[in-house]
Amino acid sequence: GDWSSDVCSSDLRDGGPMKALKTLIEECRSGKAEYQALIDRVPYARFLGIQVVAQGDELTFVLPKHDNVIGNPTLPALHGGAVAGFMEQAAIIFILLQMGEPKVPKTIDFTIDYLRAGLFRHTYAQCSVTRLGRRIANVHISAWQKNRQEPITIARAHFLLSDDTSPEITG
Repeated sequence: GDWSSDVCSSDLRDGGPMKALKTLIEECRSGKAEYQALIDRVPYARFLGIQVVAQGDELTFVLPKHDNVIGNPTLPALHGGAVAGFMEQAAIIFILLQMGEPKVPKTIDFTIDYLRAGLFRHTYAQCSVTRLGRRIANVHISAWQKNRQEPITIARAHFLLSDDTSPEITG
């Protein structure tokens, strides 16, 4: 999803979309705004219906059971691409909140391991940063349905944080 283009006209009058995004990130981090306000700015996250639940300093992302994420209606089971998209979006939002800056992370690499079938029920994910540098961030994402100790998928993601992107990464 394109974060910076999903803004209202008041954002443009008040200093542009990136300033508005920075303010929203700061408000989320300080508790003045709900995390959902940040998620709702991403069209793909809205399409998937991603939600976030804060428990102290921990964030749990939720992919609600919904018809637009079914991959196999016979079982029924979740679509693997919807699960991967959910996990990648969760990681991007998590990094954005960790950095506190409106530089949207760009995916360099996303590797997912499907461990068991994702049944047609709510799916949860948590992220942990394994490295957060000036230019690169590495994130581990785990998604589960009934029991956090039995993930349906795990993923590793690497993101470019710098505005200076090379053709090899973006092309």
